[in-house]
Amino acid sequence: MTDIIYKDEAYNIIGACMEVHSALGKGFNEVVYKDALEIEFTNRQIYFEREKKFEIRYKNILLPHYYITDFILMDRIILEVKAIEALSSAHIKQTLNYLAASKLKLGLLVNFGEDSLSHKRVAL
Repeated sequence: MTDIIYKDEAYNIIGACMEVHSALGKGFNEVVYKDALEIEFTNRQIYFEREKKFEIRYKNILLPHYYITDFILMDRIILEVKAIEALSSAHIKQTLNYLAASKLKLGLLVNFGEDSLSHKRVAL
């Protein structure tokens, strides 16, 4: 049997996202949900960093391009926030790229743009 990585932590994070979606519903821009999530994470005492930059190196040389994740939670989970009609494989690939750049193992991809909050676990 395989253990689910950061099961309890992910459950708490998705719970916070559901609370935000329940209060705001769909239809806002992504940034509105991110602002509300900051409040919800603070209220739930979930440690977070917003818009964290991850540099990329090639053969020990720093590349000019980098990734910025929406949130890093508890120093170990990436949260990527969307407010669109539906998630696609491109969004999953984006989250995988963030995981590779950050060397973290779990990403949560959430979409506030649907009638019910949708979310996916993305793990390396």
